[in-house]
Amino acid sequence: MRFLKPKFWDEKKLSLFSIILLPISIIIQIVIFLKENFIERRYFDVPIICIGNIYLGGTGKTPLSIEISKILKKNKKKPAVIKKFHSNQKDEMNLIKNKSKSLIVNKNRISALNDAQLKGFDTMILDDGLQDSSIKADLNIVCFNGNTVDGNGLTIPSGPLRENLKRLINCEIVAININNKDKKNLGFEKKIRKINNSLDIFYTKYFFHRPSIKKIKNKKIFAFAGIGNPERFFNLLKSYNLKIQKEKYFPDHYEYSINELKEMIEYSKKNKLELITTEKDFYRIKKFGLKKINFIPTDFKIEDEKRFVKILKRYI
Repeated sequence: MRFLKPKFWDEKKLSLFSIILLPISIIIQIVIFLKENFIERRYFDVPIICIGNIYLGGTGKTPLSIEISKILKKNKKKPAVIKKFHSNQKDEMNLIKNKSKSLIVNKNRISALNDAQLKGFDTMILDDGLQDSSIKADLNIVCFNGNTVDGNGLTIPSGPLRENLKRLINCEIVAININNKDKKNLGFEKKIRKINNSLDIFYTKYFFHRPSIKKIKNKKIFAFAGIGNPERFFNLLKSYNLKIQKEKYFPDHYEYSINELKEMIEYSKKNKLELITTEKDFYRIKKFGLKKINFIPTDFKIEDEKRFVKILKRYI
């Protein structure tokens, strides 16, 4: 997503913009329907776990892919994380490569899967493969943000959904990402169970490394982020009672210029602020070698992990 998300996407009341864009949304969904029903699906001899989203961006699918890779390794498996190559997503690729050590990238997912099999990997994790109709997955996991969930309920560009929620009929697990102090979204659980009553629903959470938090606990902070859901990062910082003085939003996978970064460094220096960004953003900007920008390492937790692993084992 190379643009800032329109506010009307998350408004429950239907906006004029949504109505105007509705014909385009309908055309896009017709194309998706034709793809899903007329493209031949490819079957593979190894288990394929597909992790994707219906809401566009910021749902925690890549961290979940990394976490599942770790779980599978603990269970004596040799998993590969499969990622379709996009030139503007090198930050995600570097993050997966650094944390899972088993990333296979190709412009074509089927080619990536074939390559992974040749290299001896025995379980495949498709990161963002839900809308790829050419591959038959054994397990489909759909990620949602616990605050925005399905936004205004409409598909792109009238709303934030890549496809209709009815896609959940063919899925097995829903993972809802929430912050430390967020409550479970029982209303959304009820809504999606009406679509597929057999769904297993789990909650996932980000949390910061405590030693890193202690270092900035009493400092005033300027936080910036160019991710799918920047609000999630800013709210996570606030949940640790950090002193956020300024927030700056950028589009997902944003390519920062050296001048933009220097301007933020200068502003922070002038106002005696600690300049903080996300780990994902840091992978994009570390090429500049700027020492005045830091990130707080994050971990990812699946609540009720034992039950999650038990279900996972059915498919591998």
